[in-house]
Order: sequence, then C-alpha cells, then structure tokens
Amino acid sequence: MLVILATVSLFLLLVKLGFWQLSRAELKEELQSQLTSRQAAAPLSYRKLLSLPASEPLTGYKLSTTVTPVGNKVFLLDNQIFNGQVGYLALQVMQVNPIDPWLLVELGFVPAGNDRRVLPKLPHINQSQTFTGRLYQKQANPMSSDLFAEEGWPKRVQNLNISQIETTLNHPVALAVLQPESIKGINLPHPWQPIPLSAQKHLGYALQWFSMAVAFALLVFYFIRVRLKKK
Repeated sequence: MLVILATVSLFLLLVKLGFWQLSRAELKEELQSQLTSRQAAAPLSYRKLLSLPASEPLTGYKLSTTVTPVGNKVFLLDNQIFNGQVGYLALQVMQVNPIDPWLLVELGFVPAGNDRRVLPKLPHINQSQTFTGRLYQKQANPMSSDLFAEEGWPKRVQNLNISQIETTLNHPVALAVLQPESIKGINLPHPWQPIPLSAQKHLGYALQWFSMAVAFALLVFYFIRVRLKKK
C-alpha cells in the first residue's frame, strides 16, 4: 500500500510541477505585455511615480526628471554578470527635490578586479542632469534579501533592499531604480533583464515535467505487467 501511495504521489507531483510551469509561462506573457505597453507610454514625472501605490510593480515604466547628486554616494550591487564578466551594478544616490525621497540612478555595469578587497574605480555624476530612462525593481532573493552593506563609499551591497538602504542613508528612497538612456561623461553598459526567465523557458520546463510524468507512468506500467506475467 505504501508503495502504491508513493508511486501515485510522485506521478501527481510531476504533473503538478508541469502545470505550475504553465502558470508561470502565462504570468511571464502578461508581464511582457505590460512592459511593452509601459515602454510605449509617455514618461512619468517624479511626482507621478511617488503617487503610485506601494504595491504597484514599477519595472518598465519610463521616467523623466532632473536630479542632483547627493555627494558621491554610490552603492555597488555585488555578484552581477554581464557578457560573461563578473562585476557590480553601480547605483548613485540622487536628489530630485529636497523634500522628496532620493532616487537611485544606475551608472552601469563595472567589472570586478581579481582582488575583492580592492573596489573598482568609478565615474560619478558630479552635477545636475535631466534624465529620461526606464525604471526597474530587482526581484527579491528568496535565500537572502539583506543589504549586508560594507563600510565606506562606494558601498558594496549584496541585495537591493530599499528599506535597509533608507536606514543606511537615514533618508527615504524611491522604490525603483532609474536606468537612464544616456549619462553625460559616463559610458558604462546598462544590462536590462526585467524578466529573468521568458515564457518560452517555462513552457520548455513544463514539457520536461510532463514528459517525466509520462515516462514514470510507462515505467510503472511496465513493472506491473512484468510482475503479472510472472504470477
């Protein structure tokens, strides 16, 4: 009886995983449609951005605003990979209005050196600039979401935890990062991967789980048939 229950449970688990991947594929298709729609719309103002509900996903919106650097405060988001290189995503702290939350502006991807004790030299935005670009929010790491901020500036961090960044800066911060179309005097690459896995990837995974379920069912049927013949 236990063998039968375990066999049925495993088969149902494989099927369930297949349907879960199908649901993920459907969700990714909706997200891609949403991103396309937002990219085609006019840029938001900073006031409009701040007025959106906190529960509203902000990735894909366009923003146009003028910013002023808050000193040379730059966060280095660790463990980033671009074109096969390991490095950091540099994010500079900027002010839009004195009374509003600060905004993180992406300077771009910076390769890491061979010695982790030595942080890379970084360009900075040193004066007010008007930017138009797209917004994104990093997906939370299910294993660890803490900032793990190191001492000094630039400040290496492990996750883009906005609430802990606010604590570090002792100032409110907007919930999304601005990736400008261009930055005067800075020519770093700007990776863009708002959807880590495409709908097609999830469909492929669903096919794998369903195939495993069918193969498992055939294997069980084969062993049952062999045992019946022996009897």
